[in-house]
Amino acid sequence: MTHDHDLVLRPTEAQTRAALSPPPGRNGGDLVVETLQGLGATTVFGLPGQHALGMFDALRRSSLRYVGLRVENNTGFAADAYGRITGEVAPLLLSTGPGALTSLAALQEAAAGSSPVLAIGSQVPVAGLGGGRHGYLHELRDQQASFRDVVKSVHTVRTQSQIPSAIAAAWESALTAPHGPVWVEIPQDVLLAETALPVVTAVDATPHELVPRPELTAVAADLLSRAERPAIIAGGGVVRADASGKLRALAERLNAPVVTTFGGKGAFPWEHPLSLQSWLEDRHTTDFLEDADVLLVVGSGLGELSSNYHTFKPRGRVVQIEADLGKLESNHPALGIHADARIALSALLETVGERPDPAAPERVRQVLAAVRERIDGQELTLEQDVLAAVRAALPDASPSFWDMTILAYWAWSAFDARRPGTMHSAQGAGGLGYGFPAALGAAAADPTRPVLAVSGDGGAMYSIAELATARQYGLDVTWLIVDDGGYGILREYMADAFGEATGTELARPDFVTLAESFGVPGVRTSPERLRDDLAKALAEPGPSVVVLPAVLRMFAPTHLG
Repeated sequence: MTHDHDLVLRPTEAQTRAALSPPPGRNGGDLVVETLQGLGATTVFGLPGQHALGMFDALRRSSLRYVGLRVENNTGFAADAYGRITGEVAPLLLSTGPGALTSLAALQEAAAGSSPVLAIGSQVPVAGLGGGRHGYLHELRDQQASFRDVVKSVHTVRTQSQIPSAIAAAWESALTAPHGPVWVEIPQDVLLAETALPVVTAVDATPHELVPRPELTAVAADLLSRAERPAIIAGGGVVRADASGKLRALAERLNAPVVTTFGGKGAFPWEHPLSLQSWLEDRHTTDFLEDADVLLVVGSGLGELSSNYHTFKPRGRVVQIEADLGKLESNHPALGIHADARIALSALLETVGERPDPAAPERVRQVLAAVRERIDGQELTLEQDVLAAVRAALPDASPSFWDMTILAYWAWSAFDARRPGTMHSAQGAGGLGYGFPAALGAAAADPTRPVLAVSGDGGAMYSIAELATARQYGLDVTWLIVDDGGYGILREYMADAFGEATGTELARPDFVTLAESFGVPGVRTSPERLRDDLAKALAEPGPSVVVLPAVLRMFAPTHLG
């Protein structure tokens, strides 16, 4: 009797000949790039360093496209965005010690945003490993320990034969829900040594499906079908699982109002009669959600921002669908369903009953009217006009990437993303410098659409070097820099808390002239011209910079009733 797996494992005559006669001049770095190609990678991001040169030399013998940035942290942000846009693993090649460590903030954002980044870093030679201090350049006592608290999984290589399996295991980990960054490290001498191993061809690293337990979805469907005031909070897990269509079908069947978290922007149509939009820092929204007798939370851990700074206290039953086991019931008791959002929503749609509720859209209108009245009472016309100009200039299908800046804080609550997966920000980990390098990664992923990056002048200074990257690769990114002379949101926080701000005022360059020195067109705009200037920049191929000198204010959130 012949088993299928016997047929799969038996090489053909041609495969055997090729395996017995590998091409000369290959090294451990070739095993890395061959494995990535075998797994389906087409693009890698990176920044070379002394110990990693074996990998970078091997790139020229491969068909992989290389996109190199100027700072490792920015390289990580670009890989993060590539993973978000494509849903595929984004390989990130790094060197040892300082190069590796400089990527950590970007990998923290990838972890918070569940982005599948495969970071492959070099190590000192094998003789220098084991905890001693051998005096190698870039040496750390335990390099992988620096990554364990940040990434989803760590994979170490000590011999060439371990390379394909370690990378395949990391690839599978990165793509198994919840997606996330992973770390592989390979010593310098293992990368540089010539190899007689056969060329790596197809590699299997199929991610595991995270399927809900049927008894849990049965209980959830019953609770939702019998609810009098159901509501739904849709998080980033809905977008990552490509489940927005199923979310809409479930909400309409239940007549359940939907709030999208800041990470879940675009998961539900903004102008839908059941859309409560994203006003999570507003007590009117919080009160409405607390009053739900059954609250379905999909793809969100109900963290600090999604819970109105932990003031949210649900009074009804909570059903939480979450792929990250550590976030399940971590903030609120719930019927916890550990599952991929798409699979779980499909299961609910198979069993949940129709729930007529003609009054639901009116309740949604009342909440949104109360929110608008509160915002309108704060004399924030400039801020709303600026955000409206950005929305009007940006094509619906174009992705946008927002740094930690006041305009982004506005966008979390007030920006209509229009389509799933088109609005991304650094709100997961909250580090500065995300917007522009992430937008470059998105443009590398899909050159058919212009990409928008939004930064403040403080955050922009983290990424100035990447204007050279944008020019070198001709990436179609328009960078909007809102120049308010410092760290604007920190200025507000400190003034509110202490009466005055310290350390928030910044000297900065003429961003237009600086951009032009890189060969990138720049324009200084005004709130009145912003829409036209942005639209023009987005319509022209290649990178561009639009600078808006403006001091924006944040709307006052309401945490307490």
